[in-house]
Amino acid sequence: MTVLALDIGGTKFAAARVTPDGTLLARAERPVGPDPAGTLRRLVTEFTTPAVTAVGIGAAGPIDAAGGTVSPVNIEAWRGFPLTATVRALAGGRPVTLAGDAQCMALGEWWRGGHGTASLLGVVVSTGIGGGLVLDGVPLRGDTGNAGHIGHVVIERDGEPCRCGARGCLETLASGPGMVRWARSRGWTGTTAERLAGDARDGEPVALAAFDRSAAALAAALLTTAALLDVHDVVIGGGVAAAGDLLLGPLRDHLGKHAGPFAHVRVTTTTLARDAGLYGAAAFALLTSGDHLDPEETPCDPPHEERP
Repeated sequence: MTVLALDIGGTKFAAARVTPDGTLLARAERPVGPDPAGTLRRLVTEFTTPAVTAVGIGAAGPIDAAGGTVSPVNIEAWRGFPLTATVRALAGGRPVTLAGDAQCMALGEWWRGGHGTASLLGVVVSTGIGGGLVLDGVPLRGDTGNAGHIGHVVIERDGEPCRCGARGCLETLASGPGMVRWARSRGWTGTTAERLAGDARDGEPVALAAFDRSAAALAAALLTTAALLDVHDVVIGGGVAAAGDLLLGPLRDHLGKHAGPFAHVRVTTTTLARDAGLYGAAAFALLTSGDHLDPEETPCDPPHEERP
């Protein structure tokens, strides 16, 4: 028996067949391309074998898990796209579970990342900021499927407008584009988060200050989450997090300064990298099918790219 895991991002779709013990039997990625529905159809058809009993999907948001629809910001053709129903039809009526991509990252890290913890907050710091929660071994999804979306915790009450409609969200301060906007407003001339990271490594003061500002905002959001939910372990992934100590160094400094009773909060980086979402999507499918998940106690080796 296997489940089909799908990771639906803004620029690429990934798929894998996964066994209940967390073995990836096959994995592939495809660029979204000009016809995302066609890309999805080919990928699901290619990976749905007779052994597949259920499908789990992690998708970029906003999502409506109850309604089975998604509106990924970077796929303009998909607004309220009926992803669950579409995949169910393509997979021959098999059960389909939809969750946010950051929720899948969190569950995947908890299950196969080797972090050795009962509860975990997963945070994706990239073009946007997403989050997901696992509490006492159970993923927390909420009424709409968006629980744990830490990117829209308000950090600055009268701050910059956010694309969600609020102001001063964590995403406006700590995402890659947010950092770039702030740095440019202070005279930095670059245009990308990758360039910003490179300049910070070279000691450019504004670039370093941008990472410090991002880390301070992220620390505030993490400590708020720790206070509300008593979560001690945080796993961070995403493109901005790939800057490593440029972000994690000041983040740990700010946590240390302001932790108070939450000095035990531990921040680590993803051990599963690009596959965390696939493991999480598979885990959601397995849980829906009634399977029990046994978390990996030590980090597993990344799987090799395979053809199905």
